[in-house]
Amino acid sequence: MSHRSGLPSHIRPRPSSGLALSNASTNSNPQASALQARIAEKKVELESLRQLRDLSAGLAAQMQQLEEKLATLGTGTEAVAAVLGNWNQVLRAVYMASSVIPKPAKEGEEPEEEPSMPLPQTLVRIPIQQAEAVQKEAEAAQKAGE
Repeated sequence: MSHRSGLPSHIRPRPSSGLALSNASTNSNPQASALQARIAEKKVELESLRQLRDLSAGLAAQMQQLEEKLATLGTGTEAVAAVLGNWNQVLRAVYMASSVIPKPAKEGEEPEEEPSMPLPQTLVRIPIQQAEAVQKEAEAAQKAGE
């Protein structure tokens, strides 16, 4: 008898006699309350799983944004690396250009007369003519608009 009551409710044999039916009706209340408790547990579990799903979706969205930001950061880092890689060549060119410029004499020394050395070519070229032309066009367009 105790062996049967130790079985889970879905494995227990169903009573077939009238005497067993009256015994089952007294056992159905604890079974019903156990089922209700189990249903309540499952509802709580379902709600927890829904919250977990929502939080996971939020985390996935944040990870996606982080991935995009890291991609941008990587691209920016490559650009900075390219600029820094060029600095060595720029500094070398400045050194070469400054090494041929005549140095001023120190105080108390007479300047040495050397044959005139040509100055180095301009290192940075700014297209002034083009800028002036654009400015004149903008002024002309402004006067035409008035």
